[in-house]
Amino acid sequence: MTEPSLPDFAIETENLSKTYAGANGRGGRAALDAVGLKVPRGSFFGLLGPNGAGKSTLINILAGLVVKTSGAARVWGYDIEAEMRSARASIGVVPQELNIDPFFTPRELLELQAGLYGVPKPKRRTDAILEAVGLADKANAYARALSGGMRRRLLVAKAMVHAPPVLVLDEPTAGVDVELRRQLWDYVRGLNARGTTILLTTHYLEEAEALCDSIAIINRGRLIACEAKETLLRRLDSKEMTVILAAPVGRVLPEPLKPFHVENPAPDRLVFHYPPRGVDGGAILAAVREAGLAIRDVSTREADLEDIFLTLTRSGEEKR
Repeated sequence: MTEPSLPDFAIETENLSKTYAGANGRGGRAALDAVGLKVPRGSFFGLLGPNGAGKSTLINILAGLVVKTSGAARVWGYDIEAEMRSARASIGVVPQELNIDPFFTPRELLELQAGLYGVPKPKRRTDAILEAVGLADKANAYARALSGGMRRRLLVAKAMVHAPPVLVLDEPTAGVDVELRRQLWDYVRGLNARGTTILLTTHYLEEAEALCDSIAIINRGRLIACEAKETLLRRLDSKEMTVILAAPVGRVLPEPLKPFHVENPAPDRLVFHYPPRGVDGGAILAAVREAGLAIRDVSTREADLEDIFLTLTRSGEEKR
């Protein structure tokens, strides 16, 4: 008997839409507008967008908590409606809210969650999961006695009791201190390295840039970007060079600097904005020297994910 082939995409949506009815059933608000998304199997995928963009609605549809208005969605190749049980068994969701019963211990919560998913007792990995998320020493403490960071890690543990191939992390590090955040990401990176597909939503854009290999951006219910992180970062062919001078420059910009886009925010400071694929930074420094200006220090900054995010979401708003 041959093993079933693994899907190319862990999550797929086609023209997925959700409209919430307005007052008295009239009008309505489109939370998702024909979203077509493909999350490759085994990827660490970032889903970004402003508050109210539709990220949580999308996640809740995939998890079976919200009913879509139209379109289609599949988790691990299973249609979320036609093959509901298999789809839900293939996904684990770590929600934003700390929805933990305070009168249960972590061990009891994981055992209960495993039972709800129909995991037989001999196959449960409660102690191993608690060890992996750093809660082994709190296994029998009441959940109400755990810190916020520990509760956040307990949510990750709950989402993993049925060993889903897809793990969704919805703002998992909100309110978590730096050390606990590092521990959480070490664990999640390990899961991804062992084959678990990770879908992450976060407002920490530097976090998404460091962790994700592919990124989608959603704004006002519409998907406005979805591509490999490196491809997305190349969208802004922009670099900034700050030159600090040994002496103040005059009010009139020297002739050799006029071909460049340059700002003079302080008497001894020049800031150049240029496309690195079209302008060599060495040419800028040569022009500064040709202008007779002595350089004391130089620093550069390239476009990052935050620049891309702001550019795309703002342009989307301007089009409306």
